[in-house]
Amino acid sequence: MPFREVKKGDKPKIVDKSKPSAHDLEPPTKQRLHLSSPAILSLGFLALIVMGTVLLSLPIATIQPISILAAAFTATSAVTVTGLNVVDTANYTTFGQLVIAALIQFGGLGFMTFAILVLTSLQGKMGLSGSITAQEALGTHSNQIGSTAKAVIKIAFITEGLGFLGLTLLLAPLKGLKDAMYEAFFLCISAFNNAGFALNGNNMTAYVHQPMISFIISLLIITGGIGFLVILDIIKHKRWQKFTLHTKVMVLGTLALNIIGCILYWLLERHNAKTIGGLSEAGQWFASWFMAVTSRTAGFNNIDYSQVTDASTLLTFILMFIGAGSMSTGGGIKIGTFVVILASTRAYLRQHPQVTIFHRAISDHLVKKSFAVMSTSILMIALAAFILTIFEPEGHLTDILFEVISASATVGLSRNFTPTLSEPGQWVIMFMMYMGRLGPLTLAYFIATPKPTRIRYPETHTLIG
Repeated sequence: MPFREVKKGDKPKIVDKSKPSAHDLEPPTKQRLHLSSPAILSLGFLALIVMGTVLLSLPIATIQPISILAAAFTATSAVTVTGLNVVDTANYTTFGQLVIAALIQFGGLGFMTFAILVLTSLQGKMGLSGSITAQEALGTHSNQIGSTAKAVIKIAFITEGLGFLGLTLLLAPLKGLKDAMYEAFFLCISAFNNAGFALNGNNMTAYVHQPMISFIISLLIITGGIGFLVILDIIKHKRWQKFTLHTKVMVLGTLALNIIGCILYWLLERHNAKTIGGLSEAGQWFASWFMAVTSRTAGFNNIDYSQVTDASTLLTFILMFIGAGSMSTGGGIKIGTFVVILASTRAYLRQHPQVTIFHRAISDHLVKKSFAVMSTSILMIALAAFILTIFEPEGHLTDILFEVISASATVGLSRNFTPTLSEPGQWVIMFMMYMGRLGPLTLAYFIATPKPTRIRYPETHTLIG
């Protein structure tokens, strides 16, 4: 029905809204696609994997031709900084190995770290949606995302540079300067990013008698795995009393796991001639230290893990599952998660009203999240192991569990089982590596975005335990 529309300074006129105007006939504007932060992170890593698969499939990338699936497996392992491989790295040409190194660097530091630098340099300031995504990628709630990202890259390049110099000096007498520089370049990127890739199929077993090489590699692993926020906090405050709770938990947790793991590996393997039994006592301690450090997330192997005792295998399961620190290049459920779970268990057993760490209360939300991360990881590992037992009927259950936990924690250790995987088995391990890099909760959020509700139900009781 016609109605009167009056504008200031204009004569009144009759506008008939029953007839479409020229504006109404214009095509509707396309709605902007809104993706959640976990979705952006998930798709970003997937894009890197696809790009790496294409590059590694090129004839110039390999000495002997490989399948598309093998290239995809290597690309997934590199981007997720895992280290499992169905093709020996020595089969890749210099071009292919450099592609792997680049995928490790981008996957380890996180593609969002580099993207943040580009966005901040082009736009100066990120929007709310971009900031949320950046905070999830960097593991921080700081408003200074750009400066944090720059600090992360600076720390990475300085640490890798120092590692490169040290390894070059140690490898030069063994291989010559040119080959030493190339291997040091590859190893320092792989070690700092906790990737576990080496240039040959023997990985680090050739250097089990070179303790200083193993020691430098272990320092790179620890630096990359402790978390960038911890390093920044230590550089800024320099005093234990001023460190954040997260920094204290990570420093003590890392030391405890490495020292306890080293002692246990030495006790369990010192008489095993197939692992470290033939080394000198000092060599055994260095080898045990390296095993404790690399088992948590890095994946370099200085011994044959198919020859270790059953007790050492179980110890490796535990260390791989716990993993490294948040906002680091490592995987696993994270040390912080493990410590919160231990603190929650202690509080329940002692009937304390609050979960506390270093005289600081932990929120219920953080406690629930920690248990959710652990339970989701266990369920995914159990499901993947069950599927692999179907597709790999000749595989031993211990080898299958070792492979699945190693993939889900982005560790990269194997009991020589990876090259024997069938095609369906390779897809299962690829998915577990991808899930492990993103984190189980990130993947869960991507699949089913949580919907908050105001509904509250009456409490009741059920029997547990």
